[in-house]
Amino acid sequence: MTPAKTSIRRRGIYLLPNLFTTGALFSGFYAITSAMNGRYETAVIAIFIAMILDGLDGRVARITNTQSEFGAQYDSLSDMLSFGAAPALVMYLWAFSSLGRLGLFAAFVHAAGGALRLARFNTQIETADKRYFQGLPSPAAAAILAGFIWICLEHGYDIDVIKYIAIFLTISTGLLMVSNFRYSSFKQIDLKGKVPFFVAITIMLAIAFVMAQPQTMLFLLFLGYAISGPVITLIQRRRMLQERKG
Repeated sequence: MTPAKTSIRRRGIYLLPNLFTTGALFSGFYAITSAMNGRYETAVIAIFIAMILDGLDGRVARITNTQSEFGAQYDSLSDMLSFGAAPALVMYLWAFSSLGRLGLFAAFVHAAGGALRLARFNTQIETADKRYFQGLPSPAAAAILAGFIWICLEHGYDIDVIKYIAIFLTISTGLLMVSNFRYSSFKQIDLKGKVPFFVAITIMLAIAFVMAQPQTMLFLLFLGYAISGPVITLIQRRRMLQERKG
């Protein structure tokens, strides 16, 4: 009798989606090193590049059917560096280093908020409502800080004048990430379906506006998204109260 053949399970990781995740991780790391060398505009652009790559890795994994637990955990670690630590450190080096403990506290609130947000997301991924995120997503929080720095650099604002606004934004983004406010995930939007012609024109005009003034438009878009969470939550709670009374 010939010995039974034993199946050997090959271990490894999917290359393509993890390449995008590695690119996002490197962008966050590059943002920190650029800020350490005083190149703050390069730092904030690197954070936005990390956002693009972070948005692509999950979609590539779904399209190519290469999702894995390793990829999900690697993506979370990348997000922590790119959207938690990097914006906090860039903001600290740019505006907070002269503020002592207050600046350190503000930067830490954002970094800790990013870590707690990602930990909660990972533990609730199977039970959460796919239509909404609980708490402000960390890429959006990072975009608010990066966009604010970019606007100030573009217009040459005096750091001493706006540093307390920066502290307010940094603490706010950290707290919003760990809040219970609900934010639309936009996953219910069918990108494969047909839309009216004016919708396509509106999207084209929106892209044109963003390209014309990227620093201002990106900041305003993500700031509006951050504000939408409390608004959506309050509207939903009011409807629930009305239904109970009815």
